Amino acid sequence: MSQQVGNFPGVTVDKTTGQFQLGELTAEAIDLPGTYSLYPTRMDEWVSYRVVIGGEDGFQPDLIIAVADASNLKRNLLLCSQLIDLNVPVVIALTMMDLARKKGIQIDIPALERELGVPAVAVNPRKNKGISELKKTIQLWTKQPVKTAARPIIPATSLALVAVAQTQALFPDIADYKAIHYLIHHKSLSLAHQEDLLAVVEKNKFNATKTQAEEILQRYTRIREIMQVAVSEPDPLKKKMITERLDNLFLHRRWGNLILLTVLFLMFQAVFWLAKYPMDWIEGWFGLFSGWLGETLPVNAWSDLLINGVVAGLGGILVFVPQIMILFGIITLLEDSGYMARISFLTDRLMRSVGLNGKSVMPMISGFACAVPAIMSARNIENRKERLLTILITPLMSCSARLPVYSILTGLVIPEKYLFGLLSLQGLVMMGLYVFGVVMALIVANIAKWFIRIQEKSFFILELPEYRMPRWGNMVTVMLNKAKIFLFDAGKVIMIISLLLWGLSSFGPANHMQAVEQRYLDAKAASVKPAEQIEREYHSEKLESSYAGLLGHAIEPAIAPLGFDWKIGIALITSFAAREVFVGTMATLYSVGEDEPNSRVLKDKMRSATRPDGSIVFTLATGVSLLIFYALAMQCMSTLAVVRRETRSWKWPMVQLVYMTGLAWIMSWVAYLLLR
Repeated sequence: MSQQVGNFPGVTVDKTTGQFQLGELTAEAIDLPGTYSLYPTRMDEWVSYRVVIGGEDGFQPDLIIAVADASNLKRNLLLCSQLIDLNVPVVIALTMMDLARKKGIQIDIPALERELGVPAVAVNPRKNKGISELKKTIQLWTKQPVKTAARPIIPATSLALVAVAQTQALFPDIADYKAIHYLIHHKSLSLAHQEDLLAVVEKNKFNATKTQAEEILQRYTRIREIMQVAVSEPDPLKKKMITERLDNLFLHRRWGNLILLTVLFLMFQAVFWLAKYPMDWIEGWFGLFSGWLGETLPVNAWSDLLINGVVAGLGGILVFVPQIMILFGIITLLEDSGYMARISFLTDRLMRSVGLNGKSVMPMISGFACAVPAIMSARNIENRKERLLTILITPLMSCSARLPVYSILTGLVIPEKYLFGLLSLQGLVMMGLYVFGVVMALIVANIAKWFIRIQEKSFFILELPEYRMPRWGNMVTVMLNKAKIFLFDAGKVIMIISLLLWGLSSFGPANHMQAVEQRYLDAKAASVKPAEQIEREYHSEKLESSYAGLLGHAIEPAIAPLGFDWKIGIALITSFAAREVFVGTMATLYSVGEDEPNSRVLKDKMRSATRPDGSIVFTLATGVSLLIFYALAMQCMSTLAVVRRETRSWKWPMVQLVYMTGLAWIMSWVAYLLLR
């Protein structure tokens, strides 16, 4: 599978299953979220724990591949040793061997295998090296199962042997160490004999905390012995690594924050500056293509559907692909280089002041891509209150679906000027919208923390990865994948709604449409007005009398104070399926309602749109009001669905929908009053 893997916890929050070949045998691989030990604290760690321990409907893996960071082996051996003691066959995959060598760390793999009693294979997934050797090792196990260590890392005499023996009587053939986990986590695992297990715990006064602490101490004693035999490390007092020297700059209290703001500023400038050329080319090509179709095809319902439904909708999708690719390309570079994790560290103090912590930053940053996986990644936050607050504010981050809306409205109402001949004014406005979403999210979190009454201590521990050269091939892959997702996932929704809107905009109640047709024929016969004006009024009246027009007029009283007309109202309704549908809706409505040459692009049509009194629709006040509304409103059904799943309640999705819609209406109204 083509999976994007970040270098910080919480990226993978659920198990993913795939298949691969081992000679003639087909193996099923279950990729689990990362965890530091078999004592889970986060929701994503519980996913891994239940599968490995056998508490997931009795499922037990045949073999465990433990992926260990060779450059930080001591920490990784804790989990490896725990897995080995479960008496499930284990193969260790050693990654980051190149970083270990740069640090002066030398690992004697045969000695490591002897000490642990399981095979170990060096792999480099970044360069696709060692994978075949890993498969061969697994294949050998299928013929002759790997034996576990002869010497268990935990001395059995130090544990509550009576409780363990009684547990093994309830669950025959389980290892001593697994019995301990059944005793510690019996309430959290779907196990048989729950009442009997509880009786064993109470009868023997089994102390879970004491047992866990004793185990960890004894494990690290054994791990130190293994490290002395199998690993050679340099003197820690030697010259600092380049990562540490870079962190002195990037994590500096003053310069670090300034660098962060500069990086974000350059990212949004690039989204506008680099994407401008391919966007202009795509927009121009579709304009010419629509014009050619209009001149070539006969005038009938099918040609109208093709030009104003299919082509207009398709153009509204493709034109924004360059911006989406550039945005995700830059985010991938930041992740791959190791800088993204530093953003969490830098912002922890600010996050804590509003009731969150540094781990909330990762879901919030992920929210710039899509709120759905971002909300799922909040499982990484141990504190329930902070996790709930993060879920509630993450949709305020401007996701990639808002990018097409921002782009067309910014290009429509913000002049294409360059400050100091270098800084794009449109790019600054775009960055301002993203910053505005973040600021509003922090304000909402600061207020909401007083209403969520969950008392739980919070801590922030984060492993900072090494700085690395980005994988340019990976960046290209991510950019292409995101473009593909936008085109085929969002694109399908946009096309369906565009075609549906064409139908709603072209047809209406028979009596309404007949009345419009009669007025047109009468005006044409009277010849009082110019033919072009009569034609324009006919198309406009026909659209207003259609089903779409009636729907838009029904909600117009609620949105008129914001400067929106009925066409914008239709777009607000349709874009609840997906925010980016706004552009397809506008393309369809203005194409259907236009009798001008089809070569005119959507932006030009919207720019010349007028109200019945002749005033311009998309003024600066209306444009900014609409930008703010889309920045703050909850307009995505998928987001509400995933919040329901993560919180296991409809209460919080409804709270989210109400507060975000209300906040968007009020702020848009204020902006319109100030600018009109």
